Amino acid sequence: MACGFRRSIASQLSRVLDLPPENLIKSISAVPISRKEEVADFQLSVDSLLENNNDHSRPDIQIQAMRLAEKLKCDTVVSEISTGQGTVNFKINRELLTKTVLQQVIEDGSKYGLKSELFSGLPQKRIVVEFSSPNVAKKFHVGHLRSTIIGNFIANLKEALGHQVTRINYLGDWGMQFGLLGTGFQLFGYEEKLQSSPLQHLFEVYVQVNKEAADDKNVAQSAHEFFQRLELGDMQALALWQKFRDLSIEEYMRIYKRLGVHFDEYSGESFYREKSQEVLKLLDSKGLLQKTLKGTAVVDLSGNGDPSSICTVMRSDGTSLYATRDLAAAIDRMEKYNFDKMIYVTDKGQKKHFQQVFQMLQIMGYDWAERCQHVPFGVVQGMKTRRGDVTFLEDVLNEIRLRMLQNMASIKTTKELENPQETAEQVGLAALIIQDFRGFLLSDYQFSWDRVFQSRGDTGVFLQYTHARLHSLEETFGCGYLNDFNIACLQEPQSVSILQHLLRFDEVLYRSSQDLQPRHIVSYLLTLSHLAAVAHRTLHIRNSPPEVAGARLHLFRAVRSVLANGMKLLGITPVCRM
Repeated sequence: MACGFRRSIASQLSRVLDLPPENLIKSISAVPISRKEEVADFQLSVDSLLENNNDHSRPDIQIQAMRLAEKLKCDTVVSEISTGQGTVNFKINRELLTKTVLQQVIEDGSKYGLKSELFSGLPQKRIVVEFSSPNVAKKFHVGHLRSTIIGNFIANLKEALGHQVTRINYLGDWGMQFGLLGTGFQLFGYEEKLQSSPLQHLFEVYVQVNKEAADDKNVAQSAHEFFQRLELGDMQALALWQKFRDLSIEEYMRIYKRLGVHFDEYSGESFYREKSQEVLKLLDSKGLLQKTLKGTAVVDLSGNGDPSSICTVMRSDGTSLYATRDLAAAIDRMEKYNFDKMIYVTDKGQKKHFQQVFQMLQIMGYDWAERCQHVPFGVVQGMKTRRGDVTFLEDVLNEIRLRMLQNMASIKTTKELENPQETAEQVGLAALIIQDFRGFLLSDYQFSWDRVFQSRGDTGVFLQYTHARLHSLEETFGCGYLNDFNIACLQEPQSVSILQHLLRFDEVLYRSSQDLQPRHIVSYLLTLSHLAAVAHRTLHIRNSPPEVAGARLHLFRAVRSVLANGMKLLGITPVCRM
């Protein structure tokens, strides 16, 4: 595999440069494939070896690269050494490349790329990822959808790298909206509707009671009193709140199952209503709590009264706020999980909130605050269903399934499927996830159903189609060919390009693990699919000699395996027919 070749190159460089091989491995990168010409397999940037880059002019780096190349020798692994713009390039023995890459892909299976030298010495960590976090009885916004798929990707990647991951869904299940809901349900609620469609019914009640409260002060007062009863632990009020929460979670779990997402813990703001009072006492005991004229309590993070650095932590009636509950939740999770890293996945609008929460943890004396990280993402505009604005995640999933079924029905190549609804949903979800993950997570983007469902070009539909077509090859020609293969039969440019690309998978995983951006994996998988499409058109299996057919089938099987691995990391379930 790539790491084996990297290590071999690093060993030779180490002898010439008098540096430990470990210091060189990450400086040796796989060369992206080129459609215009055959490229080397690995390159070493001379720049990366020079400590003070600014002191070295370009011609000097070029001379250094040439001098270094002259000292190196070809061996059983490296068949050619050349220089580029400030780089030393290495071409791997073609037969060895073919044999090693294909063997490694098949042997490592779902672990291909993860056993790389790039990840060696990586300590196992305890990681908490908080994501999705919708508000009970409010709209499941597209922002929550983004949080769900991004958080799922981060958790998948961390888990694949061997870390112990805890996935937390931190529900908005406390606050004044429950005063409104409690009152609203007593006025407009129906038990049978609550049981059959809790999210829909609670939302309808919430909208109706909000209108009433705006016009009728008695309703607003009643809602305020209901929330106070909740805060004081009134059994009747709490029983109704618990019912709302339990039924909502049950329905969320059903919807998350359709998305292929699971959580280890359904937490919520309600868990920390008492512990947030302890946080307030602690802030007070450290002299950090300041009372305002309005009766609220604030923390001045600047120390000099800068209004932009003042964080409100308590309302005038003594109840806690979102920030206070987040502080209590962080402290509680540290006690419970003793995490090495805690990642919050929310939209970029909450950037300041998390900066303040982490800063408050620091000044409260919790050094582990530096282990907390906010992964922000941009806003999606224009996601509407045919019925109008998106209200619930289920609306999005149903729309995806409906549109994909229509698309599949209009395509002549669509196979007879056992479960067309399920296939349509999996292909549609892939389309949605790839559109979302193609750019930087922080970027806003305009949503387009037409672009999502294009079958050609860089889309999730194209990835699913490629996987299904490669699976179909294995079904058609059986696995009899796959016991052994002749590496000499895979030396065409199309085969070599695929092998070179497979070689780079570990590097792409490494990059995504460093910046938590899925776009590196997306770009890699789309290129792999385009290469497979070219190879499928030119490297025929039918009517080829058995030896050639077997070798090509081996290559296509390796492509399908890596494609499936990458898709699963992104949260996509690969389909075998479509």
